[in-house]
Amino acid sequence: MTNQMMLEIAMRQQAVDFSCVPEDFCLSENKVVISKENLSARRWAKSPSFCKLTSFGGSVVAAVHADIAQFVLDYISERKIEDCFSPPGIFVLNDELRKHGRTINFSAEYYLPDIKSVKPISCDYEMKTMQPVDFAHLYDTRWSNALGNEQTKHSDMLAVGAYDGSRLVGLASCGAESADMWQIGFDVLPDYRGKGIASAITSRLTIEILKLEKVPYTGRVWANIPSFKTSLNSGFKPVWIEMATGPI
Repeated sequence: MTNQMMLEIAMRQQAVDFSCVPEDFCLSENKVVISKENLSARRWAKSPSFCKLTSFGGSVVAAVHADIAQFVLDYISERKIEDCFSPPGIFVLNDELRKHGRTINFSAEYYLPDIKSVKPISCDYEMKTMQPVDFAHLYDTRWSNALGNEQTKHSDMLAVGAYDGSRLVGLASCGAESADMWQIGFDVLPDYRGKGIASAITSRLTIEILKLEKVPYTGRVWANIPSFKTSLNSGFKPVWIEMATGPI
């Protein structure tokens, strides 16, 4: 698995999620497409979206309902990429969305591993690779960022735990969001944060996923600085951004 292979896989999957083709992400002009249902999309993207935007840095692609297509085309055509995803531009977009009973409800930055930077990271605690049967009892609020919930547990494939004796103090897990892409989430108990545990378990899990020839990726909302630091420390680099909407 190379960086280029992972980028191409991510673009192919994002094209499925956004009802477009991978080449659209490399255009010199931004593009609007009509959002469609696709059962091969990642879990959250299977149904049509009223309005969502994404960019790999080369252009903005918006997958929208026909009712707002012209407005969004004008919106992304009049702005630089970064201004489409940040204030004050998003206030203009949100005002129009509210006329249709929608609002911006999600924005995130996503990361892929840099093969040259991914390496084992140690910490002061024992780490164990875990199969689903090993973490089936851990679906509670302590590990909600790593494991999600009971409704999505069937997609959780692998985990790495950090132990202080017999006590689990950190957990990184990955969910199969699509056939080829596994998303990593992690949690560390409050008393154990700042000790390098998150980076250690995330890097270990990343290596295990790559051995299975799947693409590990992770994401963060803009203000989550600890998650940003962990991603960088674990050998990841920012690759694409997304913004989505939902009912008011």
